[in-house]
Amino acid sequence: MDERSLIYDWNDAVPHFDWGTLDSVQLDDETLRDGLQNPSVVDPPINEKIRLLHYMDQLGIHTADIGLPGAGPRAVEAVTALAQEIVDSKLDIDANCAARTVVADVQPIVDISQKVGIPIEACTFIGSSPIRQYAEDWTLSKMLRVTEEAVTFAVSEGIPVMMVTEDTTRAQPDVLKELYGKAIEWGAKRLCVADTVGHATPAGTKALVRFVIEEIVEPSGEDVEVDWHGHRDRGFGLANTLAAIEAGATRVHGTALGIGERSGNTEMDLLLVNLKLLGVHKADLTMLPDYCELTAEACQIPLVHSYPVIGADAFRTATGVHAAAIVKAHAKGDDWLADRIYSAIPASMVGRKQVIEIGPMSGLSNVKFWLRANGYDADDEELCERIFRAAKKTDRTLTEGELEVLCKTG
Repeated sequence: MDERSLIYDWNDAVPHFDWGTLDSVQLDDETLRDGLQNPSVVDPPINEKIRLLHYMDQLGIHTADIGLPGAGPRAVEAVTALAQEIVDSKLDIDANCAARTVVADVQPIVDISQKVGIPIEACTFIGSSPIRQYAEDWTLSKMLRVTEEAVTFAVSEGIPVMMVTEDTTRAQPDVLKELYGKAIEWGAKRLCVADTVGHATPAGTKALVRFVIEEIVEPSGEDVEVDWHGHRDRGFGLANTLAAIEAGATRVHGTALGIGERSGNTEMDLLLVNLKLLGVHKADLTMLPDYCELTAEACQIPLVHSYPVIGADAFRTATGVHAAAIVKAHAKGDDWLADRIYSAIPASMVGRKQVIEIGPMSGLSNVKFWLRANGYDADDEELCERIFRAAKKTDRTLTEGELEVLCKTG
């Protein structure tokens, strides 16, 4: 049986972006910077940050924002330790740091880079939307002046620069042309399009990224890359990030579990899964649950049971129809089939497995599968009926302990 013949993919039914044309998409992990700006998270101790950095490296993430050292001595200490870990452990991941467009924010990045001996990209940011300009009493000339000072200082110190315009998705085209265009002239090698307040739709994302590439980057004649940094206030975080890639962004940002300001950022874990399914990301994702679980534990945030791919219920069912289909697939001796019959994402891809449990919506297939998986006689009709009747009387999934008791009641 040709496995491809078992799934008709409507995602490929009409002409659309050909993901096969991409060799890879660069990923920038913002968990240790933007992710920690969420007011509900706890800033983890440095040993936990180092563990997260190692997971990022193992997951094939290309760069990590390791902090904003301009925030003070504690931030400098953490950034220095993370940068030093990249050197000492010979990690493949590259480092960058956020900085306001002021020399005082760029200086510690320069200092840390020189101390540990690796280049650290300075992600210099300034608000760009008219609403921000109005609130701050900023003029465009002032914005250009402070940006020039910060970018030229970083470049003169040998630090690569990414020019970030905050609130790009609500900024005027002429302002973006000035800020980005001048930044390129001053030596910036990356431009970051930021949906800072989660305003954009996928269509708006594509239009904006294409505008930056076609109206700013290409006319400059310089070799400049474009990043996308998305938030999910309207729930479009992941969709916008994929749209940005389709429009030509070569590096996109995300955070573990989508932690970040307000409703959070694009979920790096879900981005990895989708790029893997699209054939773009090649790295092994079996440690993805570890990356997410460590983030939840270290930042002291709940990992919701229904969270896609990583949540406790992502590959778990107690429904009779679903369980019966999985059981029949197993009976064919086909693990590939069993892992996909009721799952768009194979559990094995992220180091997990399909789980069948028993509850009020279960059928006898659930009971027999659970008994067989736990070393009991699935052909014992009396035992099967006893568990089945108990399940129908309850209002929830039975626990392992409850099932063990039922198995031992004769």
